[in-house]
Amino acid sequence: MVIAVNTRLLLKGKLEGIGWFTYETLKRMTINHPEHEFIFMFDRAYSQDFIFAENVTPVVIGPPTRHPVLWYLWFEYQIPRVLKKYKADLFLSPDGYLSQRTTVPQLGVIHDINFVHRPDDLPWLKAKYYNHYFPKFASLAKRIATVSFYSKEDITRSFKVDYDKIDVVYDGINQIFEPISDAEKQKARETYADGSEYFLFVGALHPRKNVCGLLKAFDAFKSVVNDRTKLVIVGGEMHKTGPIFETYENMRHKSDVVFTGRVATRDLHDIFGGALALAFVPFFEGFGIPIVEAMSAGIPVICSNTTSIPEVGGNAVLYADPLKIDQITDAMLRIYNNPELQKELVEKGFVQKNKFSWDETARLLWMSVEKSLQ
Repeated sequence: MVIAVNTRLLLKGKLEGIGWFTYETLKRMTINHPEHEFIFMFDRAYSQDFIFAENVTPVVIGPPTRHPVLWYLWFEYQIPRVLKKYKADLFLSPDGYLSQRTTVPQLGVIHDINFVHRPDDLPWLKAKYYNHYFPKFASLAKRIATVSFYSKEDITRSFKVDYDKIDVVYDGINQIFEPISDAEKQKARETYADGSEYFLFVGALHPRKNVCGLLKAFDAFKSVVNDRTKLVIVGGEMHKTGPIFETYENMRHKSDVVFTGRVATRDLHDIFGGALALAFVPFFEGFGIPIVEAMSAGIPVICSNTTSIPEVGGNAVLYADPLKIDQITDAMLRIYNNPELQKELVEKGFVQKNKFSWDETARLLWMSVEKSLQ
C-alpha cells in the first residue's frame, strides 16, 4: 500500500502536542510496516531526523501553511496533486485537516473540537475555518481517530458522525520522563526557581489553558503560605495572551512567578522532576499529556475535573473546577501541607501512567489505517 501522510507539524525543535503525536506514531508505524510505502508531505524544508525508515519518501510542497487561506490552498490543491502522483491508497492526516478534492480514502485524527465550544479563544479567521471545515472533514473521512472517549462522544454529538466510525487512540508518553535524584531536584530548583520549591504549569499560553485562573489561585496560595514557593510556567505564547500578562501584573506575589518560555525536552525532564506538583487546570483538553508526563516524573498532579481530563487522571490526581479559584488554591495547599498525600498521589500516578504508551497508540492507529482501507 501507499500511505500518504500530512507531516507539516514535524518541525525540528518545535514539536507541540499534535507534532509529538505525529512523530511518535509515524516513527513506529513506518518501522513496524516495512511492506508499505509512506509518502511524508512537508510544507517546508524538513529534518532528516523525521525520515524514520527506508520506506519513507519525503515530498516538500509549498506554501508553508501559516494561515487559513494557505491551509485551504495546501489541502484542497496541493495535497490532491501529490495523492494522484504517487497513487496513494490512503491519506492519513494526524492533525485532522482533510481534502475535499480527492477520492482517495482519508483517515483524520481529530484530537479535540475545543473550537466548537470556545471559538472566542482563537483568532476570528481560524475559528471560522475550523467551525466551517471540520464538520465537513468529519463527514467525508473514511474513519476518524481521536485521543479520548470524551472527544469521541463530543465529535459524534457535535458533527452528527456515526459513533462506530471513530476509533480512540489515547496519547502516549515520552519515555524520557522519570523521577530524578534529590541532588538533581535541587539543581533544577536552583536553575528555575532560585532554589525554592515550585508548582509547575506546562502548556501553551492560550486562553483555553486557564493560566489566568492559575495565577490568581497561586496568588491566593501565597497569601496563606508566606514562604519562597514559586510557580514556574513553561510554554510559548499562542493566542490572546494579553489577559495572562495583565493578571500577572496585578498579582501581589508576581515576583514568585517564573515564565521560562519554550524549553528543550531534556530541560523539561529536569523541570518536571524538580517540581513540588504539576498544576494543570485548563478549561478544555482533548487529552492532557502533561498530566501523564508528571506522573512518570514522580510528582503529584492537580488538574481540572472537566472534558477528557478525568479519563487521563483517574484516581491518581487532585481535581479542581477550573472556574473556581478557591478549589485550585485549596488543592495547592493540600499538596503543600501534606507529604503523605504527595506520596500517595505519586504512587497512584505510577500505576495510572502505565495505561498510556506510544507503542499502544501506534498499534491502535494502525488498526484505524487497516479499517480505512477495507
